[in-house]
Amino acid sequence: MRTEWIAIAVVAVIALYAVIVFNRLVRARNLVREGWSGIDVQLRRRSDLVPNLIEAVKGYAAHERALFDDIAAKRTSALNADSIGGRAAAEAELQASIHKMLAVAEAYPALKASTNFLELQHQLAGLEDQLQLARRYYNGTVRDYNIGIQSFPDVVLARLTGFHEEHFFQTEDSGLPTVSFEARS
Repeated sequence: MRTEWIAIAVVAVIALYAVIVFNRLVRARNLVREGWSGIDVQLRRRSDLVPNLIEAVKGYAAHERALFDDIAAKRTSALNADSIGGRAAAEAELQASIHKMLAVAEAYPALKASTNFLELQHQLAGLEDQLQLARRYYNGTVRDYNIGIQSFPDVVLARLTGFHEEHFFQTEDSGLPTVSFEARS
């Protein structure tokens, strides 16, 4: 009779531990989804801003049609990407094209002085900051989640219940040039 109680207690402790681990993994997975939602919102806001930027620049640089078409195609590609890695790659390409368009805009002093264009640039900068914050939050939740599902003994329950590794949202930061302070001779 005593061994039966010990066996029941051991099973109860294991079951309780499994419930606690499962709930912790579900919470971590939900935080990852919340983090992705934050990134998605910022990416959509930026994509919604792109047509306005194109129209503002198009009024001054209509001959840059190929660049505008390229940006529109990359915007569509980013919106239709079906994986986090695909979305990150498409967004990096879109961001590079937006930077090219802003560089083209530098050649038009009247455009640079346009309050509409300046407001759009300001909105874009704000969105980039918000996107950076959302990406950091998401990547932090992915890190914590992946640690949770890869750590023993939690990994056993994670595999049995279908938890899988999530991927980080990484884009190539090509925004700032490299500065060198080496003396030239």
